[in-house]
Amino acid sequence: MDKNLIKEAQSLLNPSGTTRRDFLKTGAIATMGVGYVAAAEPVMAQAIKTNFDGIEAEEVSFQSKGFDVPAYVARPKNSAKKPLPVVFVISEIFGVHEYIADVARRFAKMGYMAIAPELFVRAGDPNTLGTMAEILKEIVGKTSDEQVMADLQAGIAWAGKNGGDVKRIGITGFCWGGRITWLACAQIPQMRAGVAWYGRVIGDKTPNNPLHPVDLAAQMKAPVLGLYGAADTGISLESVDQMKKALAAAKDNKAAQISQFVIYPDAPHAFHADYRATYREGPAKDGWERCLDWFKQQGVV
Repeated sequence: MDKNLIKEAQSLLNPSGTTRRDFLKTGAIATMGVGYVAAAEPVMAQAIKTNFDGIEAEEVSFQSKGFDVPAYVARPKNSAKKPLPVVFVISEIFGVHEYIADVARRFAKMGYMAIAPELFVRAGDPNTLGTMAEILKEIVGKTSDEQVMADLQAGIAWAGKNGGDVKRIGITGFCWGGRITWLACAQIPQMRAGVAWYGRVIGDKTPNNPLHPVDLAAQMKAPVLGLYGAADTGISLESVDQMKKALAAAKDNKAAQISQFVIYPDAPHAFHADYRATYREGPAKDGWERCLDWFKQQGVV
């Protein structure tokens, strides 16, 4: 596990007694979001709050290999007349909290059905573990790429039965979710486009993470826009260059050839996370506009 993931864990650990799982079980997610995961540093004043005007949000669950996967879903109100474009919003390493829910609401305001699945739900609750090493080992380390891909497939099936257009599926994710975005666009045929925010593209291979994005460049099924910060101490520009070269080498793969990167010179890791001190308004806003434009260009919306 790289140092950046350790920093992510330290900044998102919730020492309070209320967990995301509690919110998901009680249904409070439908009206009040899931609350911020209390950070080692206080939630910053610039944290964006997206209201519910013109949209609705709810907790749902869908079956994936016999397991109920909870998810936060936001969409425009009165949207039953025609299928909606779908975007999956994939979280940082501590799952669906208020920041991720807010991003889903932002997409709903733009006309999407936005689905934020709780992909760590099987592994347990990080708030019950005493050290960072335990959290990384017991939660992140026990969540396999294979399981995540299966859960996303199940989420697509649920969307198709509940007002989503399965011919217009996009995915975006942050940090851990950025890596998942790359994997999904290489392994899930229904994906039309992805936007990966500072997701790792290389790494050690383990039974749960047997391949990384750089290994899958030649089998891309949907193009990805990668948004990265040059001041990211956990994801090097050298690793990004490796991914660029791998995509360029996949001459016969259209999605690989179309994929693009934007590097923000002074941006650190998590520059889009508006509730944290790492937030950088300029790159975050520019990246968001590029994200929306990318999905339009690739036919998601």
